[in-house]
Parts: sequence; structure tokens; C-alpha cells
Amino acid sequence: MAKIEAIWIHNYRVLQSGLLGKPVHAPLTPMTAVIGRNGVGKSSLFDAFGFLADCLSLGVEGACDARGRGGFDRIRSQGSEYPIMFRICYREGPKAPPMSYLLDIDKDESGRPYVMAETLGETYDMEAGMWPSSLFLQLIDGKGVAWRGAEGQRIGESTGFSFGTLLEFLREKSDWEESADAEHVELQDKRKLGIATLGALKQHPRIAAFRRFVEGWYLSYFTPDAARVLPLVGPQRRLNTRGDNLGNVVQFMEREHPERFASILRRIAERIPGIDKIDTVRTEDDRLLLRFNDKGFEDPFYAQQMSDGTLKLFAYLIMLEDPTPPSLICIEEPENGLYHKLLEILAGEFRARATGKEGAPQVFVTTHQPYFVDALRPEETWILEKGDDGFSTIRRASDDPTVAAMAKQELPLGGLWYSDYLD
Repeated sequence: MAKIEAIWIHNYRVLQSGLLGKPVHAPLTPMTAVIGRNGVGKSSLFDAFGFLADCLSLGVEGACDARGRGGFDRIRSQGSEYPIMFRICYREGPKAPPMSYLLDIDKDESGRPYVMAETLGETYDMEAGMWPSSLFLQLIDGKGVAWRGAEGQRIGESTGFSFGTLLEFLREKSDWEESADAEHVELQDKRKLGIATLGALKQHPRIAAFRRFVEGWYLSYFTPDAARVLPLVGPQRRLNTRGDNLGNVVQFMEREHPERFASILRRIAERIPGIDKIDTVRTEDDRLLLRFNDKGFEDPFYAQQMSDGTLKLFAYLIMLEDPTPPSLICIEEPENGLYHKLLEILAGEFRARATGKEGAPQVFVTTHQPYFVDALRPEETWILEKGDDGFSTIRRASDDPTVAAMAKQELPLGGLWYSDYLD
């Protein structure tokens, strides 16, 4: 399963320029956690992943308006006239070469957002760069070239590209060396991503692989109130982003994966005293009730009566036990509503899933709870801080020699953070 090694975000809300991970040399870990005070941009960072996924499914204009974002001018960094830019370095598998995806979004003459540039290619083994060394897709203003097959178009081994000069280079290379694999492309709508269209074609396997990768991103906007609704009967394989199909997923797990579901129940019983059994009940109007049996009571409780923390922990365990998990799981502030002693356990569950057998998902979490941070390692932990200019910077905890030394002495990171060593 593909994994993100680094992501660079430019001009997205308070993230005027932020790099997480270094391609090849210090990539992102299977589980990555971002910490910081209120208002430093954790939600913006979380939403950047959602924005990229929405760009694929809705187009860039639809993504700018979706989820209450308020349009391009609201999400572009205040005072900036430059495009919103994303650079993603990833690998399709452990032994695969690093790949780069570059996306620049700007406003056209009518003031509407559009895809100014989009590039997909293999990446050089560079210390800090995420520039392609061979291309599979190169589009500027909706026009360009796509290369069929798995080889791509070599563009040389120079490491001298800057963010501006790469675009200039690609613009000047309008006449690529003709080859049987080159395919000139002009999109009908320059507000749509090229990977959305070309990634559906069999002759572009590398573009298709990246499209599937992004389509597999899962962002959890779970709320306990959503889990209390009564969905229509019908098993569903995966928890949706809000969690209002929790009963349907329980139906699916009961029927298709009873051993996995029994394992979840055992772990729930260990973490929440009293819970003995969880199942579903079908009502007369074909809706599902999620039922919890407590050892101390003869009559069951239903989801509408259960605490926020119980529903949340149960939903996360169900999500982590997905037999065919998403490629990337993003969870914002999972600690809300949970007993503090469960947080280290939950962090351990996330790590165990992310570092499991081949095909395990990559897990990305934001948090401001020291008890959760206590279970983290310095290389997994990134710190967001807001500067005097109002924009945020991000750094890895393991890059601080003092923090790294204290962690080697087995001092928990949450305690160091509480004592201001991470601020």
C-alpha cells in the first residue's frame, strides 16, 4: 500500500509554508501526530488532506466551497497573491521508487479557482527536494502531455529546480521529445484534476495508482451524535466519515468477520468496564438499533443512551479493524470525550495498526492532549507553532537534541510538552 513520505503545503490558510518529512532520508513514520496549542493550524493541516481528496472528487472549485471552506480567497493564506501549492512525495510500495505529485491552484481572469499546474513523476534521491526526475503527467492550464506505461519521460538529473523555475522549465518544454508513449492532453474543464480523468484509463497505470491512493484516504469527522441516528438496515463495509452508519458496519462485521468482531468486543470489555456484548436490533420500520449489554443489568442499553466516549472508542476500534483498510486514516483530536487513561491505549492501537503487516494504513492524528502524547515517539511527533506574523511553522520533535536526549531517558513526551520543552 502506498505511503506518504513527505508533504509540503504552501499558502493554505495559516500554513504559508510547511514541510512534513524529508523524502528518502527522513520520511514520515507510519503513524504521524501533530501537536500544538489552540489556533496554531492543526485543523488547517488536517483539512489540507481533505481538500486534496475533495479536489479529486469535486474539482478544485467544488473543493474550495466544500465543508464550509468559504471559497478560494478564504483558504489561500491571507495577504498572499501566490497560488495554493501542494507537493506530495510517496511510494507505491516499500521497494518502489519515490514518486512526486505537484499541484498548483490559482484564480483565473474571472476570479474562479483552476488548476494552474499538475505534475506526477518519479523523484530523485534528493536531500530536501520533491521534484520529478521522470514524468508521467505534466499539465499547465489544462494542457500538456501524459505518458503511457510505467517508464515515463526523463527530464534530466538537475537538482537546481526551485518552486518557480520548475514551472518555467515545464512551460518551455512544450515540445517534448516525440515518443510512442507520449500523449498530448487538453482537459475540457481546467478546474478538474488531470489524475481524475487519466487515472481512469488502463494505459496510464502510474496515474491510476495515484488516483486510487488518494481515493483511499479516509478522514474521520466522527461525532457521537451521528452514531446515535437510526440508519436503515443493510450491512456496510466501512465506517463513513461522520460515523452515522456505525450500526451498518456492525452488521457487516457480525456477518462477514465474526472473529474480528469478537476481538473488538474483548478489547472493548478490557477498556470499558461492564460492556459484555454489542450487537444490532432490527426495528419494525427496517432501521437499526445499536445495542450494548452491560454485565450488571438485565436490560440492554442502546447507542442513544451510551456515553460519547464509549461510542467513540468503539467506532475507532471498528475503523481500525477494517479488513481492507484505507491507505491513509486522518483523525482530528481523537481524545475528545475519552477518559484520560484510555488515550495511551488508543495511541498504541493506532500505532499497532499502522505498523502491522503489509497493506496497513498510514495514520495521521492531530491532538492537544498530553496523555495521548505520552505514548508517542519523537520521530512520530510534529509541533505546530504560530509566529508573530500570524503564520504557522512545523518541526519534528526528534530534531530537537534536548527532546531527543530526554526521550532516550524514557521521559514521556506529554510530560515534556506540559513542561514547555516542546513549545
